[in-house]
Amino acid sequence: QVQLVESGGGLVQAGGSLRLSCAASIRTFGSYAMGWFRQAPGKEREFVAAISRSGGSIYYADSVKGRFTISRGNAQNTVYLQMNSLKPEDTGVYYCAAGYGETAGVLTERYEYDYWGQGTQVTVSS
Repeated sequence: QVQLVESGGGLVQAGGSLRLSCAASIRTFGSYAMGWFRQAPGKEREFVAAISRSGGSIYYADSVKGRFTISRGNAQNTVYLQMNSLKPEDTGVYYCAAGYGETAGVLTERYEYDYWGQGTQVTVSS
């Protein structure tokens, strides 16, 4: 049974930073591309960042480019999202996702992912 558990969310002032972690109980973690999505109240879940199986390819949504950094530690079965210069519009529930990697690249669509975490709340106050 695959489980993804996010942590690191919280309340922060605009301009602040948070680091999200996602611990994966996947025996073959290196076979999965990983991604982060977020969902604001009343809005659809949207793509934030993705990283390939090896970590060699990374892709960001335009709204977070230059502020967020995704990384992974395959030995630790963990993926991270470092969020700097946070804005109130970054508020939402952040979800970690894992997609079995038939491609060496990144996955950016929700339907491409096989497993999802329960989410962690990020609130940015102005």
